[in-house]
Amino acid sequence: MFLPFFQQLRSHKVPVSLREFLDFLGVLKTGIVTYDVDGFYYLARTALLKNEAHLDRFDQAFAAAFKGIESIPPEAVVEAMELPGDWLRKMAEKHLSPEERAEIEALGGFDKLMETLRERLKEQEGRHQGGNKWIGTAGTSPFGAYGYNPEGVRIGQHESRHRRAVKVWDKREFRNLDDDRELGTRNIKVALKRLRRWAREGAAEELDLPGTIRSTASQGYLDVKTRPERRNAVRVLLFLDVGGSMDDHVHAVSDLFSAAKSEFRHLEQFYFHNCLYEGVWRDNRRRWTEQTPTWDILHRYGPEWRCIFVGDASMSPYEVAYPGGANEHWNAESGETWLTRARDQWPAHLWINPTPEKYWGYTQSIQMIRQIFGSERMVPMTLQGLSQGMKALT
Repeated sequence: MFLPFFQQLRSHKVPVSLREFLDFLGVLKTGIVTYDVDGFYYLARTALLKNEAHLDRFDQAFAAAFKGIESIPPEAVVEAMELPGDWLRKMAEKHLSPEERAEIEALGGFDKLMETLRERLKEQEGRHQGGNKWIGTAGTSPFGAYGYNPEGVRIGQHESRHRRAVKVWDKREFRNLDDDRELGTRNIKVALKRLRRWAREGAAEELDLPGTIRSTASQGYLDVKTRPERRNAVRVLLFLDVGGSMDDHVHAVSDLFSAAKSEFRHLEQFYFHNCLYEGVWRDNRRRWTEQTPTWDILHRYGPEWRCIFVGDASMSPYEVAYPGGANEHWNAESGETWLTRARDQWPAHLWINPTPEKYWGYTQSIQMIRQIFGSERMVPMTLQGLSQGMKALT
């Protein structure tokens, strides 16, 4: 009966094998989850997921497989009346407060409630709006939708109005973890955390609890020890392409820059246009009188720095391959020459491209820069791409 669920997982590109699915069915047979839809969801998620990046896809597959589980048509409710009484009581214990359960017991208990529902289903001939008896909408009858009754049975309602039933899989709280999504500030930070090398730097201002315990035990009196805080010691050079076709990606690049500034204590950023040439800028307004010679940067920052270029790499091939090819000035040396120097100076280098990867093959300049940097050193601006890039830089 769960085969459609397995098919939905596959269609939503959740990597789950047949062996894992059989193990999941085996766990179900143990009875570890009974009478609990939410428990079933969490059990399935635990058994079938191997990567947090697929959580959102799993939620979509689960919703597709079990869509309508809370929207039961009246003709199906009669069959549902054959459900064991224990199941109904378990569901009541989960979703109703003690006061609401007491009200139901005062009406004769669940057996009486379900018997009354069965009788009204047989008597009612059409849809009913409002009121306090028939199965309908917007009323106070114990049966129906979009109304209110604390001991009610919800029928034919798309979603909970009073949030008495919680469909956790429809909340889709994990959309930002999807490794195919374009990055936002939050998940950029998650990805950048992979590029860390901890070191203790600065003044001794953090309590050294293990050192304090050892020293106190040795001295016989309280001897507080402090130590420098641990900080991310990775040093990052960030080169950002601005202007022209990059205007379409300004929001995504701004998010990346903001996240990088908060994540890396040692960060130096520079701006360029289209390709690296003999000069770059500290300010994205790129005033020619305020240009910084690229040679100065190559000499100032040693090979221990991580070098990251951010740009769509989309330009005329002449801008990469030939002197004089730049579209804003006469460049004495080609962009390829300067990119090769940067690659050789900083062995840990990376190019992050905000253009979707499926379009890269249509732009010759992208292929040229990939060849200079190495195909594995250009990654798309997605969580998966950035995670891959951070691994390449470590």
